[in-house]
Amino acid sequence: MDAQILPATAERFDDVETMLGPKRGPDAIACWCLTYRLGGRASSRLDAVERRDAVYDLCSQSPSPGILAYLEDEVVGWSSVAPRSQVAELADPKTYPRVDDVEPWSIFCLRTRGGKRRQGIGQQILRGAIDFAWANGAEVIEAYPLDTTEKLAPIFTYPGLRSMFEKEGFTKVADTDSEVGGARRVVMRLESA
Repeated sequence: MDAQILPATAERFDDVETMLGPKRGPDAIACWCLTYRLGGRASSRLDAVERRDAVYDLCSQSPSPGILAYLEDEVVGWSSVAPRSQVAELADPKTYPRVDDVEPWSIFCLRTRGGKRRQGIGQQILRGAIDFAWANGAEVIEAYPLDTTEKLAPIFTYPGLRSMFEKEGFTKVADTDSEVGGARRVVMRLESA
């Protein structure tokens, strides 16, 4: 079944919260995809309410901070996608090398809801993130997926896997100094046609 892909706007914030909010209760700290966007230090200073409010503010802007995927009326996926310059954690060129002077859009988080994995939804979310970036003026799209074929716990696969990006035409352009769950990440790019 094909997922419907929609921008993560303030009007859909309940669904953003379903995908990114804490599962253990409203006062628990969850990433909310802010660790990369704001940087680890800045996001760690935010409490649970401030994190929720920060993401709501992002969803109130245009373009939105990412996309949501739906099967029928149920939200099943999320992707963060934004110009690289708006993603603080990507600012260190030693960790995430810059390839050239073109400002890429970055896909830096892909999430499929528990119970919906292994149905091809992740690939559809990735395609939706690519389409969203092109529609918002991207000249080049970058991603920083895991370069592994090993099975990893879902908590570690938020960057996506290299093979997913290769299916969409991305090519590896650099190694990174970043690892998640013991797997090395690579810089992959997709040029506009």
